[in-house]
Amino acid sequence: MPTATKVFATGVTRLAVFGPDGEPIGRVRDLVAVLRADRRPPRVLGIVVEMTTRRRIFVPMLRVTAIDPGAVTLATGSVNLRQFHKRPNEILVVGELLDARVVVLASDTPAVVVDIAMEQTRTRDWELAKVAVRERTGRLTRRGPIRVMDWDSVSGLTIAEMGHGPQSADHLLAEFDTMRAADVARALRQLPAKRRYEVVDALDDERLADIIEELPDADQTDLLSHLEDERAADVLEAMNPDDAADVLAELPRTAAETLLGLMQPQESAPVRRLLAYSGRTAGGLMTPEPVILTPDATVAEALARIRNQDLTPALASMVFVARPPQATPTGRYLGCVHAQRLLREPPFELVAGAMDGELSTLRPDAELPEVTRFFATYNLVCAPVVDAEEHLLGAVTVDDVLDHLLPDNWREEALTGPPPGSDAASREEERLA
Repeated sequence: MPTATKVFATGVTRLAVFGPDGEPIGRVRDLVAVLRADRRPPRVLGIVVEMTTRRRIFVPMLRVTAIDPGAVTLATGSVNLRQFHKRPNEILVVGELLDARVVVLASDTPAVVVDIAMEQTRTRDWELAKVAVRERTGRLTRRGPIRVMDWDSVSGLTIAEMGHGPQSADHLLAEFDTMRAADVARALRQLPAKRRYEVVDALDDERLADIIEELPDADQTDLLSHLEDERAADVLEAMNPDDAADVLAELPRTAAETLLGLMQPQESAPVRRLLAYSGRTAGGLMTPEPVILTPDATVAEALARIRNQDLTPALASMVFVARPPQATPTGRYLGCVHAQRLLREPPFELVAGAMDGELSTLRPDAELPEVTRFFATYNLVCAPVVDAEEHLLGAVTVDDVLDHLLPDNWREEALTGPPPGSDAASREEERLA
């Protein structure tokens, strides 16, 4: 099959990438190009490949031997495996050009970019030669006609023009909709600040809350500071209380109090309780919303509760039994039931009959080393936190423990990989290495 010499950006992204011997390397996530000051087609420098390890690397177009409908094949030669970092003069085709607003010069009609095609020239370089746009006549609809025209037929895509005008995030939102929150967080950190804020502004509160929970502390506070206070409070309400408390703990006290005051009282109350504990104690690590049932609940009810798709696997591994009230701090804590035990019991039996009342509990002031030993001793992924009056305050999960055992910058390293080396070699030299 002859390799393509003209392909659209949306057709390249997500294609599998293979080495010269057929070994899988990863998938294409974007194209890297250099805009020009005039209206000549920009040169495509290379592709951004997300490897199976989630690291994103840059592969120059010189290393691409074939772009087929199902895959991209690379030529023999070395590829720099360093984490991709966009240079100031470069632009991401999918991340920054799609959904940009332009003007069709022939008719002076506003339009939005829906795709961009790159073509191989006689010198075997690749250029962004064609632009697919949907004209904005009246109310723009997704089903309106799409026109494909030469790059120089539209304005709004030169170096000088790209810094102005509103830009939607529809394409990125559609792509992010199918990705895990941690993967979206990684992708957001790769975008320029302006584009990142556009995506954040377009996300709904629930989705944004999930993504913020996966970001490093500095990025969390940056995005919350970007939002208006009312929306920031709404996003905090949508977060897990323990994650919301961690974010607020990083903010100045006055800013944190402002946001807490804007939250609904029933949402802010558990967050305030968590903020009263040190971050490296069981009280600071716990979530105040584990699965809690009264002793007269049935096994069927317990199984229905842990089937909730919003629960993390760790929280779904255990049901806690307590006297009313069921909201934390509960009435007297009685014990717990492991999910595996629930699966072995008849559905009509009471949870009290399957309850483990002998498992030790954690005090809210237990320090991180004690919490870690507790999990290792009892082989748990979730553990109860109980006060001196035997009220259940919440539950610590193993992911919260790991979060605090790992280095402070572990999220940043997981999302971006190690920082680039200190060498001052240019991108062109890297491509020819």
